[in-house]
Amino acid sequence: MSVLVSKSSKIIVQGFTGKEGTFHSSQMIDYGTNIVGGVTPKKGGITHLNLPVFNTVIEAVERTNADTSIIFVPPAFAANAIIEAADAGIKVIITITEGIPVKDMISVNNHIKDLDVILVGPNCPGVITPNEAKVGIMPGNIFKKGKVGIVSKSGTLTYEAADQVVKQGLGISTALGIGGDPIIGTTVKDALKLFIEDNETDIIVLIGEIGGQLENDAAKWYLTSKSKKPVIGFIAGETAPAGRTMGHAGAIIGGNDDTAKAKKGILSQCGINVVDSPAEIGKKVLEIHNKNS
Repeated sequence: MSVLVSKSSKIIVQGFTGKEGTFHSSQMIDYGTNIVGGVTPKKGGITHLNLPVFNTVIEAVERTNADTSIIFVPPAFAANAIIEAADAGIKVIITITEGIPVKDMISVNNHIKDLDVILVGPNCPGVITPNEAKVGIMPGNIFKKGKVGIVSKSGTLTYEAADQVVKQGLGISTALGIGGDPIIGTTVKDALKLFIEDNETDIIVLIGEIGGQLENDAAKWYLTSKSKKPVIGFIAGETAPAGRTMGHAGAIIGGNDDTAKAKKGILSQCGINVVDSPAEIGKKVLEIHNKNS
């Protein structure tokens, strides 16, 4: 089992023929990801990267049975692209686009809330299940197959955590970058639940940051779930000054629970193994792995 994407996923790329879509699609294809086609309005009928291009998502789904989409559409059009994919029956929508207006994402979430669809992002690095599917912009070479799941708001720290885990002789089941915008589809709690339920994940690394309550909500859910699956937590932004926007658009320190120190305290109280530096993640994963072996 894998989380969200696997070798059996049938993936289309929205914004397929654009610069970003072309570059990252090439990388995903080289990795072995099962991309079955792409969508670019008014370019349907041509072939791009040896794959068919369709004018609409519904046409792509009808012709390829696609169940997953990755979006490289400019911010002004990305919300409509998400809605189009959801309405066409795509089950997993991974939105890489950065800078989608908040009001557009509110409309998106309202539209898809009753649909059978999982939205990852926007402004995220995507999802990778090593040796099976890379649906995103992450460097695939640093991810090796294993039993450690990663959920992160930060793309860079996702790669750092994966590299550390691999250097300790372990590997990754799936790495899920949820993005750090104020409004995203899959929350920290949603992602944590996916990994808790995944029988191929033995240990979970949760990387959060200052601003908002998503990490706190996830930690409180974890406590009430009574799961025995160990979670390692890190919160970025320890030195950020209060009231300042730092890093991601959603990383605005507000109330007392929004600081890195406060979040780390809440995670710890809820049974999560908190580390103070990303440099400690790999060693902590190995320590827990050896303890449970």
